[in-house]
Formats: sequence, C-alpha cells, structure tokens
Amino acid sequence: MTAEEFCQLLTPESMALVERHCGDDPAAFALSFHGRRDLPVRAIAEQIACRRKAARKLPSLSQHPLIYTTLSLEQASGEKAARYKAGLMGGDRVIDLSGGLGIDAIFLASRFREVMYCERDAMLAAIAETNFRTLGITNISVVTGDSLSLLQSVADDGFDWIYVDPARREHSGRSAGLRSASPDVTQLHDLLLRKARKFCVKASPAIEISALGRELRSLVSVTVLSVDRECKEVLLFCDREGSGVRLPSVRSVCLGLSGEFVLNETGEDSSVRPVAVDPGRYLFEPDPAIIKARQSHLLALHYDLQFLNSSVDYLTGSVPVEDFPGRVFSVIGSFAYKPAALKALLNKRGITAASIQRRDFPLSPDVIRKKFRLKESDHTFLFFTRDRCENLLCLCCERYA
Repeated sequence: MTAEEFCQLLTPESMALVERHCGDDPAAFALSFHGRRDLPVRAIAEQIACRRKAARKLPSLSQHPLIYTTLSLEQASGEKAARYKAGLMGGDRVIDLSGGLGIDAIFLASRFREVMYCERDAMLAAIAETNFRTLGITNISVVTGDSLSLLQSVADDGFDWIYVDPARREHSGRSAGLRSASPDVTQLHDLLLRKARKFCVKASPAIEISALGRELRSLVSVTVLSVDRECKEVLLFCDREGSGVRLPSVRSVCLGLSGEFVLNETGEDSSVRPVAVDPGRYLFEPDPAIIKARQSHLLALHYDLQFLNSSVDYLTGSVPVEDFPGRVFSVIGSFAYKPAALKALLNKRGITAASIQRRDFPLSPDVIRKKFRLKESDHTFLFFTRDRCENLLCLCCERYA
C-alpha cells in the first residue's frame, strides 16, 4: 500500500466500500472496479481480504473498522495470545521495540500508564496510529524510526518493561535461534537491562529451549503458549535481579475454546517416563505447547497415564480424561506394524480414509497414505510409532475428545 493509497483509503467513500463489500471475493471486487482512478481499488481489495483473516485472528478487534496490510496481519500476534501475554506484564511505562501492526501494543495499553510503540516502517506506523485512534486508545505514543537508536537515547531505567519481537533475518535458513533474528537480543542484553528492569522476548515456536539460559543470563522464566492446539509463541522473561538463576522455570499455557490450561514446572524429573506394557483403551496426545515445554511427564503423573515408549509423547490409559489438555482417542485396535496386518484391518473395517499421525516411525504420512491408498479423514486416525521394546507399532483410533 502506497502513502497515496492509504490517504485515499481513509476517505468515507472508500471505507464505505470496504464495509459494503467485506463479504465479497477480493479479486471479483478489484475486477468490477477496474479502471476507477478515483478509488484505491487495490487497497480496498486488500482490506476485504484482510478482514476475513482478522475475523478469525482478532475476533473482538475486527469488530472495529481497522486498517491492515497482508504481511503485517500475518506477522501480528493473535488476539488470544496478545491478551494473555500482556497480562504477564504491567507497570508504568513499556516500550514495544517491534511495533508492527500494533496488536501487542493495544493490549499492553490496558496494563501500563504509557506505551511507546516503535516502528521503522513509516506506513505501518501510520496505520497503527490510525487504528489506535479508531479504538479510542490514548496512552500509546507512536515513534517512527530505528527503535534501538531511540532506546540508546533514553535515560537508564526509563521503562519498567521492554517488549521485543525479533524478526528472523533473511538468509537465516531454518535457524530459529535468538542470534539468527533481528535485533539479536543476546547482543543487546545489557542495554535492555539498563533501560528497564525487565524485558520480554517473543521467540519462535521452533526455538530450542534448553540452551536459552546460557544465551540470556538474566532469563528467569519461559512460557510456551499455544492457541487452539497450535504452538504460537515462546515467551522469554528476563529480570535484572534474575542474573545468576541456574535454570529458568518453564510453563506451558494452552488457550482454547474451553478456556486456558496452565502447567507449571514442578521439579519432577522429566526423564522418569512410565511406559505401558501394552496400549490401553485410550490414546492421549498432549497439546503442542506441553510437548514443546517437555512436560508430558507431568500429565502422565497427574492423570495416571503411561507412555507408549520412553521417547515419544503419546500417552495411554484405561479410562478417558475429560479435561485432558490435548486430543483423546478411543483405540479400536493396536498391533505390531506389518503391511499385511494393516491391510487386513482396513479391509475388515472398510476403512478407506484416515488421518495419518506418526512419531518416531520410518515412513512419512505421504508414503503411508500412498502405500495403503487412504484418503484424508477427521473421524478415523492411524497412529504409527514404536512400543516399549522399540518395535514398530500401529494403532487404529477414533476421536474421543
């Protein structure tokens, strides 16, 4: 979106067109208004497309006539995650070094007297400022430019908190580490703690948690956050008074339609994993946040469940668990994996479609699906893994919860 298109988009006529056509196909809208030089047709079509995505990602905020760009909406925190994250911080002043669309700043505004939003992209900063005004938020100040230069210019202890969402650098490949992102918070560690007593880093869900304490010596806690069974964020909380903490605490937070489930570290040895002799009547797959935080053993302990094997996060038990944080399946049959045995079961039960799930199994889902000519299904599930003796194992299941 150009500056001219943005100005045109804010006119009553353009915003009325967005409202009137928000349920239409964006491409069809652009085609029907092709040649209208008096309207920002491309920008309006983009808003129509973005509003559909925003309705899912930002359910309450999207009730207001906010402005988006495709990329900034894609990169923004979801509403559930942003609200929960803001609730973990609070005080007088906070600075958001990675402003973006401003979703995090919006929720931080309810937790701080003053929020400073920083964004180097002038257009994106203008969009965010417009949205803050639309929402009636008056305690966010917008600063356009290099956030680190700004941070260096403010007095020490100028903020209670600093929030930063580093972007993965181009050409960083598959690396999800802190050093492969920009800004590199490992290099800025001392500066951040001079300007604020605490700071929070939103890290990639793919980051390796075990080494973080060595990279950020003031790291006191790690929160792994999932929304609707998708691991969204790994939040790193650093405290000036936390330097020297031997190991940061880790907790997993699962946000879903039924509310939130929080699992705190208890000090239990994660290497202690009770393993079942045989699969029980039910199979349990922990929420991705719990698996990422390496806390499946806590669920086994709490719900009296056992692992199918010591290295895979599949749990089993003889009774269902109604409030289990994850997916629960009824086991129809389990057997040592052999192609002939699986074909016999599929033929006997008339199964022509199944969702393929695998952990620690040599064949990929695509290979399995092709080999047994299976279509996709949301009713029947085939789990491929190993048993307690490391033999290949297959479980045929149906969704319980």
